[in-house]
Amino acid sequence: MRITVTGAAGQLGRALARRARDVELRGLGSGELDITDGDAATRVLQGSDVVINCAAYTAVDRAETDEERAFAVNALGARALAAACARVDARLIHVSTDYVFDGTATDPYETDGTTGPATAYGRTKLAGELAVHEELPSAHVVRTAWVYTGEGTDFVATMRRLERERDTIDVVDDQLGSPTYADDLADGLLELAEHPEAPPLLHLTNAGVASWYDLARATFELLDADPARVRPCTSAEFVRPAPRPAYSVLSNRVWTDAGLTPLRDWRAGLRAALTGD
Repeated sequence: MRITVTGAAGQLGRALARRARDVELRGLGSGELDITDGDAATRVLQGSDVVINCAAYTAVDRAETDEERAFAVNALGARALAAACARVDARLIHVSTDYVFDGTATDPYETDGTTGPATAYGRTKLAGELAVHEELPSAHVVRTAWVYTGEGTDFVATMRRLERERDTIDVVDDQLGSPTYADDLADGLLELAEHPEAPPLLHLTNAGVASWYDLARATFELLDADPARVRPCTSAEFVRPAPRPAYSVLSNRVWTDAGLTPLRDWRAGLRAALTGD
């Protein structure tokens, strides 16, 4: 199988390269393919069996004042890429986000749940989902949430750094989601690549529910640091340009009903990210 990954320089793109087995995987960063250029995409994607689109404008706060650019990548780029896949007869797996929901639920969001993004980022990602299925109805859109590697500048990596730099840190405890290790997510997407019969809209996260506070404490514990150094606070104490969803838990029911392998509990994924176990 020949798989092309767009947005290959990002955390998920790098995880896909690490986890790929028994496939021919080619990664393309934004310097190698601008997904908004449909003609270029058609040329570059020739010969691909599956395209996994990880390319996205993900600066959630900046998108509030830069929605046009976010829309260009997340919606118009997604449309151009889907159209290119249709032209070269490649399957498309398009990665989306929990931000397409309004974040006010109290039960896990199903794939057919009512969308209602509260941010510019969420609006552009939802537009991208719709555009992908308009151009290529057979494409798989996979929503995920709270993705991290533990390296770079993601939440877990930031907690690792702050554990070294500060005596205590304050972390919000009123936002809930499912922390998702990028390597586990990559494994799931690579499995999906082998199952063209799977539904067109799926959710995929590590199992279980946590707050950012829970995730920070668990990170400290795995670093052999005192978790009591992490103190709870409310979202009102950390106002951001783009409001964060209070509830980002996605139901993986459609994924498992399709016979695909569910991801392990988020705690096990975090342990693997931090200790290699």
